[in-house]
Amino acid sequence: MDINEIIKPENLVYKKTKLFTEKPLSYCPGCGHGTTHRLILEVIEEMGIVSDTIGIAPVGCAVLAYEFMDIDMQQAAHGRAPALATAVKRLMPNKFVFTYQGDGDLAAIGTAETIHACNRGENITMIFINNGIYGMTGGQMAPTTLPGMKTSTSPFGRDVRIMGNPLKITELLANLPGTYYVTRQAVHTPNAVRKAKKAIRNAFEYQKLNKGVSFVEVVSNCNSGWKMTPNDANKWMEENMFPFYPLGDIKVPQLEKA
Repeated sequence: MDINEIIKPENLVYKKTKLFTEKPLSYCPGCGHGTTHRLILEVIEEMGIVSDTIGIAPVGCAVLAYEFMDIDMQQAAHGRAPALATAVKRLMPNKFVFTYQGDGDLAAIGTAETIHACNRGENITMIFINNGIYGMTGGQMAPTTLPGMKTSTSPFGRDVRIMGNPLKITELLANLPGTYYVTRQAVHTPNAVRKAKKAIRNAFEYQKLNKGVSFVEVVSNCNSGWKMTPNDANKWMEENMFPFYPLGDIKVPQLEKA
């Protein structure tokens, strides 16, 4: 078959969103960051809100998101993305504002910023990547590290008697009156990707209602930090992360239940 026949528009199954820059992704092969980036950008493109969206990227593996996303972006200090997003949204209430944060950023150094932004009910979308480890800085234990999980700072496994319990930050936030939509998803399989995209779309659509924070957690692997191949990391995630961090909606607006 002629290659021109294959690439006709009616034969096109998938193409890269135009909102990705041409800069190669710096994420480790197998990591969920790249897929989540794609879903966010596809949603923004499909909603037709490219010129009306502002993203906030803080410190961590997500720090270079502004080099991959061809939309308006701002960089925040470590853990301060919710505070910056609050300022941006209040100054420009008609913009769609989102943060993109890892667990070390959102649930450790930025815990207070996260909780207070959610408690105030800021009308923003928060995307939270949870891989249970500090991926960028050497694989140290994070607030989300599972009991018994080995990291560079817990080489014998996380001992909850000494190091405390993992923080289920998403469930905590769901209890706050300022959160409107809270969900936990994944991006390791095609079916999971479809569900995650729907959740991200919801989180952006709900900004139109001015009802508070829409929060999407994405449970991801960190195959380099976990010292595993991508396939083994996904299997380990399914067997260990998902039982502790179960996927699905946690807080759904009443209008969705009708």
